[in-house]
Formats: sequence, C-alpha cells, structure tokens
Amino acid sequence: MLKIRVINGPNLNMLGVREPEIYGKQTLNDIEDLLRIEAQALDIQLDFFQSNHEGEIIDSIHGAYMENFDGLIINPGAYTHYSYAIRDAVSSVKIPCIEVHLSNIYVRDEFRKNSVVAPVCTGQISGFGSDSYIAALYVLYRRLNKKS
Repeated sequence: MLKIRVINGPNLNMLGVREPEIYGKQTLNDIEDLLRIEAQALDIQLDFFQSNHEGEIIDSIHGAYMENFDGLIINPGAYTHYSYAIRDAVSSVKIPCIEVHLSNIYVRDEFRKNSVVAPVCTGQISGFGSDSYIAALYVLYRRLNKKS
C-alpha cells in the first residue's frame, strides 16, 4: 500500500470562508474527504497535515521521510512564493512531491506567479480547485507504481 502525506500551509484551514470567489466554498475537510474516497479506490493510505507555521510544515516534510512515505502533495499557501526553507525541506527528502494550488497562481497578483517550491517538486498542478489535489493523487499513484 502506498503512503502519501498531504500537507497544507497557512490559511488553508479557512477554506470555505476565505475568499470563496477565488478558493471555492469547499472546506479543507471537504477536500480531505474527496481525497479519502479516491485514495481508497487506489489502495493508498493518506495522512493529512495543516499548519500556519513554517517550521511545523518543515517538520512534517522531514517526518514523511522518517516514516517512509512514498509521496507528498503540498499546498504551501503563501509560503509558495518565498519559503526557501520549505523548498530545501522538499529537496532534502527526495520523496516525489506534487505542489498544488486551488487557484491558477499564474493569472493572479504578480507576486503569486513565482513558486520557489515548484522547481524541487515532481510537478505542479494549479487552477482546478479541489480537483488539483485529486489530479496530484493520480499523478503520484501512476509515477510510484511505475517504480514498483
């Protein structure tokens, strides 16, 4: 059974309340429930983590390595644009990682168009709402099963 950790950064605990015209009306729990359904069909064990604190996110990434997780899905939130510490954590663990965003970061504010995390990830999926997470799950599933 594959093990994938889903990490969500700052303000994602406020989904459903925070700017629903941009991020949608689904809560983070709603997205986790959708992922659980897909993961069950693929025989994937999911672990969910959310924090508004950079160091806790880094600890979760390191923990995924120590606990032998096969893959990561990460939405670093605003840390996407400036956290070299999260970038270094992802790079250091050498676990396949997909960066996700609910909105299309490339059509928003200028500062949101740059991700310092994406270059050390396997890929990035943005702009599809909760389907960004579902797509990331399937991409990891396919990539990880090719290595088996």
